[in-house]
Amino acid sequence: MSAQVPMNMTITGCMLTFYRKTPTVVFWQWVNQSFNAVVNYSNRSGDAPITMGQLRTAYVSATTGAVATALGLKSLTKHLPPLVGRFVPFAAVAAANCINIPLMRQRELQVGIPVTDVAGQRLGHSVTAAKQGIFQVVISRICMAIPAMAIPPLIMDTLEKKDFMKRRPWLGAPLQVGLVGFCLVFATPLCCALFPQKSSIHVSKLEPELRAQIHEQNPSIEVVYYNKGL
Repeated sequence: MSAQVPMNMTITGCMLTFYRKTPTVVFWQWVNQSFNAVVNYSNRSGDAPITMGQLRTAYVSATTGAVATALGLKSLTKHLPPLVGRFVPFAAVAAANCINIPLMRQRELQVGIPVTDVAGQRLGHSVTAAKQGIFQVVISRICMAIPAMAIPPLIMDTLEKKDFMKRRPWLGAPLQVGLVGFCLVFATPLCCALFPQKSSIHVSKLEPELRAQIHEQNPSIEVVYYNKGL
């Protein structure tokens, strides 16, 4: 997660700059989702083991789904104003986050993540908590992308009409990367903090078996805690 700003400012800047041609859309979406897959896997919750086969399947599914989404959106906006086309990378990234994060963390959705009491004592594993945690991470990541992928296109669309930019088209990419980096410096910590790292869920919302198990251990527990990941 500490690599989010330097890596994403480069990748996102290039996605926003080279959005017109299909080969560059495919390449930069693949690079972006490959990086996201590593981040999502590294910042997952729980300690359930995942095999290399499952990891490969998740990676291929996540990156393929993301690239297909980007190409589909690009074809839909082909006949729309150029400014609309600039927002295709954001729409693709938002949709891809809904695919990439659950796929790279699918093991949590299968076996659950550890839930604890307020003192950190493990009480069991919950799939319901995993779903809630993954949903919160998806929302955080989409919100994280909004400033970096919505503000620079508007600024660049205005700047590229100016004479000094027409005379210096090579300035487009570094300017875009710089603008994205500036937005990410603020958006990354703010959006990581949208939901607490140690999230909570009411016992009544857990699976019946786990609920019964917790009440058997300690009937006074009403709220349990879990690490949602980042």
